[in-house]
Amino acid sequence: MENIELQNPIDDARRYVANARDIIKNSIYNPETKQYKDKKYVRIAGDTLWKGCLIALEAILHVRKGKGRPSIEKYKEAAKKRDGKLLDYILAGYDTMHLFMGYDGAKDKKVCDAGFEKAIAIIDRCAMLYHPEEVVA
Repeated sequence: MENIELQNPIDDARRYVANARDIIKNSIYNPETKQYKDKKYVRIAGDTLWKGCLIALEAILHVRKGKGRPSIEKYKEAAKKRDGKLLDYILAGYDTMHLFMGYDGAKDKKVCDAGFEKAIAIIDRCAMLYHPEEVVA
């Protein structure tokens, strides 16, 4: 399998959203109950959406300095300093994509649709704030 890494992290983040759409299609949807049948695919899609958001966030917030993985708190602190609207998107998106979809496997279509909307909002906001010339070494 080939490892594809795009030059533009925003494009890469958008590719994750497209991948998540393909993943969620694997879960049978019941229009009568407005529920997906298999939460396995909801979980995978939620995790994929959140990872795409993290790629976009990292491109503008640069919180991956030092050892270990940055916590959500570091992303929230950096967003608060950089852009208040982005912070609002992160707060809502983390709950919907990472917790409700990724951990809980919430099968409700409205929750899943909200996850996709929030991912797109975060990535679009990052795209607006993205300036590759300010990359920190």
